[in-house]
Amino acid sequence: MSNLDNIYSTPQQTVKDFVFDETVVDVFPDMIQRSVPGYQTIISTIGHLAQNFAQTNSHIYDLGCSLGAATLAMRRSIQAQGCQIYAVDTSAAMVERCQMHLSNFKSQIKTDVICADAVDFEIKNASVVVLNFTLQFISPDKRIELINKIYQGLNPGGILVLSEKLRFDTPAIQNTLDELHLDFKRAHGYSELEIAQKRTAIENVMLTDTLEIHFERFKQAGFSQFSQWYQCFNFTSMLAIK
Repeated sequence: MSNLDNIYSTPQQTVKDFVFDETVVDVFPDMIQRSVPGYQTIISTIGHLAQNFAQTNSHIYDLGCSLGAATLAMRRSIQAQGCQIYAVDTSAAMVERCQMHLSNFKSQIKTDVICADAVDFEIKNASVVVLNFTLQFISPDKRIELINKIYQGLNPGGILVLSEKLRFDTPAIQNTLDELHLDFKRAHGYSELEIAQKRTAIENVMLTDTLEIHFERFKQAGFSQFSQWYQCFNFTSMLAIK
């Protein structure tokens, strides 16, 4: 089986809503690298931030862990003793493959991969929480609830890393950054048909927010220290420290 993302390369009579099923799991690394500018920078920086912020005998959470890229980066980097990582995803196919990936890398850090909804998962004694392109797939009316829960479950000095695709209120900015992103996908070999069909598949599933909305949620939850640390086109990563 090919591991190249060609899910949308042939015309589909009806383009179904995007789901993280077996088909997507098989091509996910290729899909991410060709769709999200700066993904590898974000992953390696999550590892570095985890090294800096992980506290002794605390919990680390990767919510929406997919195949475990952020979890692996954190496991390689964390030096604090007694940490435990919880890698959580709603997709059974992702969780199964994530467990296989993690088993290929030995680590002293205990890691549980769990099939569950991040909104319902208990967060406690946390020093690092990662939402890496996860919040945008969660129902908008549950997002503040999740950020609130993360804030409550974080230890003082703990960090939340939130990566998201952004939308913009200014049409000229939105159109310009959209076009830059489309050019990025074209440069990585996606055809116009693939781009169009993927957009149709994902438009009802991935509901993006503005940067201002994200910052307002941080404030509402209780964070007073937060910032963007990365942006490329319409993709960003932010951090908030309790």
